[in-house]
Amino acid sequence: MKTWLRGLLSCALVLASTCAALAVDKTAAKRPNIVWIFVDDMSPNFSCYGETTVSTPRVDAMAATGTKFTRAFVTAPVCSPCRSALITGMYQTSIGSQNHRSGRGTEKIHLPQGVEPVPVLFQRAGYYTCIGGSPVKGTTAIGKTDYNFEWDEKMYDGTDWSGRQPGQPFFMQVQLSGGKHRHGAKWTAFVKKELGSSTPPEKVTLPHYYPRDPVILDDWAQYLDAVRYTDYEVGLVLDRLEKEGLADSTIVCFMTDHGISHARGKQFLYDEGTHVPLVIRGPGIAAGKVRTDLVEQIDLAALSLALAGIAIPASMQGRDILATSYKPRDAVFAARDRCDETIDHIRSVRTDRYKYIRNFLPKRPHLQPNRYKDAKQIVQRLRELHAEHKLDAVQELLFAPERAPEELYDLTADPHEINNLAGESAYQSTLLDLRGRLDRWMAETGDLGREPESTAMYDSDMAEYLRGHKRGTDALESNIRLMKRWAAEGK
Repeated sequence: MKTWLRGLLSCALVLASTCAALAVDKTAAKRPNIVWIFVDDMSPNFSCYGETTVSTPRVDAMAATGTKFTRAFVTAPVCSPCRSALITGMYQTSIGSQNHRSGRGTEKIHLPQGVEPVPVLFQRAGYYTCIGGSPVKGTTAIGKTDYNFEWDEKMYDGTDWSGRQPGQPFFMQVQLSGGKHRHGAKWTAFVKKELGSSTPPEKVTLPHYYPRDPVILDDWAQYLDAVRYTDYEVGLVLDRLEKEGLADSTIVCFMTDHGISHARGKQFLYDEGTHVPLVIRGPGIAAGKVRTDLVEQIDLAALSLALAGIAIPASMQGRDILATSYKPRDAVFAARDRCDETIDHIRSVRTDRYKYIRNFLPKRPHLQPNRYKDAKQIVQRLRELHAEHKLDAVQELLFAPERAPEELYDLTADPHEINNLAGESAYQSTLLDLRGRLDRWMAETGDLGREPESTAMYDSDMAEYLRGHKRGTDALESNIRLMKRWAAEGK
């Protein structure tokens, strides 16, 4: 071939390749960037949700310029099952990830055939995928994942969207520590330095099932300061998007992974543990809209894919709650299983008005021994007050030696879920209806049920726990023995 012809063909190939790349970039540029701001251990204690003790201007501004969901709920009230569900758009009970921090030892958990993490789907569609931590600390470290199944780290391209190609859309998860920031006087001093003030404990309003004890009040004040600091971090993310000219092409979703870490919150299926904030803003999102219908955190996976123009897998259980054809849920479901070493098995269904909870292990105490929770000063103080007979009848519910097999609450009349109506004759039709709904949900979603204490997975995970806690393992070992003894006794 003559040199001039070879050169012409070479130029033509380069031009064709360049045009194709430009076409891809042009198409990609039309797709929005998706940012999830996902927070640990935090309930909807933001001003836009009615909190009056502290102000949260940045999350409030998101709500004012976007859509706020007032009835968003997680499907698991503890980190790893919730995060495993969120990142797949699947109930954790359907994919074998329902036990907290499971699959971490020699025994592993693999996703069912056809189920893929959301970042894989974004990556396949040409998105740059990234996951990082607080914008205060920078973006060099990978953000919290905490998935209970085996996953490929390559599903994340980086820890920050700055590594993407020109014009390439990105899917970013910003993982914030939220309610985990409560560290006593050190945290209070930090808040005063960074935010100019701290929340006075005496101004705190507690749910009436917690006593107004100085330890409890101080902890809640620290928690509210964590809410304020989270709001500040959200502002840093939004400011960066604005500064880089990305705000008008980026959809930001703000949510938490479960409610406040307290005695009746985290790890339990009461609203304190499952009710979370959800605010979405960005191009195409209705401004100033308030949605009061029931949604689940797994819906965030489906709606994000839809916003990016990516097909939602037919098997995905999350729903695109922003679709024009979306039919609102009439109920949401949640499950609590093993948390660390502590075996439990609870399921719930919540409608607009009622909450039904089924305790599969009713012979066990309400507040079972758990190394993680029992190390918290607030739980220690509650146990002290219980031993000293200084709690009232409502507060003593935490220390019930056994549980009712079924719980039913009228959330309109009893939002704190105190008065169990399961035994009331006037509510039997409601009880039967919700009992049946829960049974159907467990069957239809393939609920994998309770993990026996004698399984290889439990022993594998407990061995890993003991390796990870080189000091202070006495309580952990004692609790493991107790779980196995109770199981042997049929308790």
